Amino acid sequence: QNMVMSFRVSDLQMLLGFVGRSKSGLKHELVTRALQLVQFDCSPEVFKKIKELYETRYNKKGSEAAPQRAEALPLPASFERAVPRPLPAAGIDYPALYGKYLNGLGRLPPKVAKPEVRLVKLPFYTTLDELLKPTELVPQNNEKLQESPCIFALTPRQVELIRNSRELQPGVKSVQVVLRICYTDTSSPQEDQYPPNIAVKVNHSYCSVPGYYPSNKPGVEPKRPCRPINLTHLMYLSAATNRITVTWGNYGKSYSVGLYLVRQMTSAELLQRLKTIGIKHPELCKALVKEKLRLDPDSEIATTGVRVSLICPLVKMRLSVPCRAETCAHLQCFDAVFYLQMNEKKPTWMCPVCDKPAPYDQLIIDGLLSKILTECEDADEIEYLVDGSWCPIRAEKERSCSPQCPILVLGRSCGCFPESAPVVSAPPGAPAGSSDVNGLLAPPGGPGENSKAPADVVDLTLDSSSSEEDEEEDEEEDDEDEGPQPKRRCSYEKGLVSAC
Repeated sequence: QNMVMSFRVSDLQMLLGFVGRSKSGLKHELVTRALQLVQFDCSPEVFKKIKELYETRYNKKGSEAAPQRAEALPLPASFERAVPRPLPAAGIDYPALYGKYLNGLGRLPPKVAKPEVRLVKLPFYTTLDELLKPTELVPQNNEKLQESPCIFALTPRQVELIRNSRELQPGVKSVQVVLRICYTDTSSPQEDQYPPNIAVKVNHSYCSVPGYYPSNKPGVEPKRPCRPINLTHLMYLSAATNRITVTWGNYGKSYSVGLYLVRQMTSAELLQRLKTIGIKHPELCKALVKEKLRLDPDSEIATTGVRVSLICPLVKMRLSVPCRAETCAHLQCFDAVFYLQMNEKKPTWMCPVCDKPAPYDQLIIDGLLSKILTECEDADEIEYLVDGSWCPIRAEKERSCSPQCPILVLGRSCGCFPESAPVVSAPPGAPAGSSDVNGLLAPPGGPGENSKAPADVVDLTLDSSSSEEDEEEDEEEDDEDEGPQPKRRCSYEKGLVSAC
């Protein structure tokens, strides 16, 4: 690092050009890139190049270094006179390589680029600059707890972007410098993943890292929301050099870190962007409905309609901005407003209908359902028909939970109910002296015509004849002549029984 700090601009440009990095920018930018190179990617070839530039700069051992390099990889005499002797590099057969080049049989092979770690794009963060490409955290010893430092400086333009950005909340700017950590895997874009025992120190202060979500399920480990770590409030917003130290646990897995200048978005901004570019035309949605209701060749039953609720499955409220992912196979929508707000707090990006991934860049607003919501305000459900049309499904408001049939009191004479309990409660509007039980009328005339007292027990079977009723009356008269008898137990259960 001391050698690099003493380099001139030309030396820094030669070093960065040697490893294929950008050579443009001011001196402090070149120094920052070179220091990052030393810290995270200092291979033996890079170290030799730094040493060579340093010795050339101060004219130390320059004459001795050249003969050593000439003897490192001997070439045939015929090639030595025609071709300048190249710097040695491991794994390259220079005689065969330059022999083909001189004979015109081919060209110098291009430098093979090493696959780089890529991080997934986050909907709530728009990347403005890449301050440090994803670089692997390399353990320096066999200790479990490792430290990896990083030094960088912001350009004046980047400082102005941060200072002039609006505040999302007090003390939090929308333009931020964030640290992202992921697994070192070049096969596909990686999601943010923290190593164990992570701690981030910016200059002289530690930065807060999101903690774990507690788990209510037994045996389930708590999860940590891995997201970009905002470092802006602890940095020097000037041309001064910032030092970041990442402390991490070395337990076998490899991790990479990257620094980015980003603009953080809100759910309202994402919703506005979705309304601008994500609305699907009603005719296209209508064609999708027809396709869904088309007879499946493998099915023997044709679907004549499909019901779609106008209530959001997330918050059980009427939809305002109906949306779903293009990859979803269902027509049911959820509300984009609440979906974006929930993912802003805890990003999962899972469809609440089918529980499959529904990322932001695949969301669409259903133009047909949006139109239906404005035309159908008194229904909570609709049905799509095979021709693409629709009809509302309204609940029958005249239905009531209270019974409309008479309430019969059973077993008053047997002691189950008090004497003051009513016998029959007839529905409103029924003729006097009648009780409508399942459409059958009781004998009119009231008490006194067929019996001397109101009926104490009503037989719900309605199968007894008039002769049986007379016999029961005779038995009651005989019982009265003999004297008081013990009350009979009622065979019916206590309570009110609905004839419905």
